[in-house]
Amino acid sequence: MSFQRSSDLEAQPTTWRREDDPQYADDPEFRDFAQQLSDKLFALTRNVARLSEQIALLGTKRETARVRERVHEIIDDTSSSLKEIGEGLKKITTWPDVGPSQKFTQAKLNREFKATLTEFQQLQRQAIEKEKASASAARAALQDQTSPTEERSGFEQQQEQEVLRLANQEEVDFQESLIIERESEIRNIEQSVGELNELFRDVAHMVHEQGEQLDIISENIEVTHDASRGAHTNLVQANRYQKNARSKACILLIILAIVLTIILLAVFVD
Repeated sequence: MSFQRSSDLEAQPTTWRREDDPQYADDPEFRDFAQQLSDKLFALTRNVARLSEQIALLGTKRETARVRERVHEIIDDTSSSLKEIGEGLKKITTWPDVGPSQKFTQAKLNREFKATLTEFQQLQRQAIEKEKASASAARAALQDQTSPTEERSGFEQQQEQEVLRLANQEEVDFQESLIIERESEIRNIEQSVGELNELFRDVAHMVHEQGEQLDIISENIEVTHDASRGAHTNLVQANRYQKNARSKACILLIILAIVLTIILLAVFVD
């Protein structure tokens, strides 16, 4: 290797920046859109945490109509957010001309969304199970309340039953309407589960594709790393060779100077 070639190698930069990667592209629009999705996912996880707290109250003494109302409100709100974010993920996953760092961002968002969606679906199923159990218990209690009692004494018993029937009919009708409303809400949750199942399949497919792409990216990064490491090794060797060559040249010059001095002394002495 010539001294000029060694000097050229030595002059090359030894630090690598992301901006030096030809595959890297700083796309402000992609970055902003990804940040928006990330913020929405964060809000979504908070909603899921709130839902978990409210569902834990179902079937306990702390269950109230307001608790059930909050459960349904959070489920509706979260379902809408999931659908919106899902559409955003489809858009960012098919973003054109993305580099390795952007592909990692795509995969990260998809994984986080899938995890949140899975947790939400599990909470939906818990809510359905608890709501069904509560509605069944309420209907059974209502049937017991309205079922006829055994006869005690003819006319007197009939009068008592009629008074009780008139007094309780309004309450019975009210409880019946509440049970019907709860059963309707359960069907709405079940319908939401079905809709989100399709979204879950789409996201799972995207995550799978992103996983394959990430494997390829990782392999390419490893190859690039090996190539960079090899280039660095060559540069170090070239630098060492250049230093050795300089040392040898200096020694040779010293020897030549000594020989020349001896010759000159010999000539002048003669």
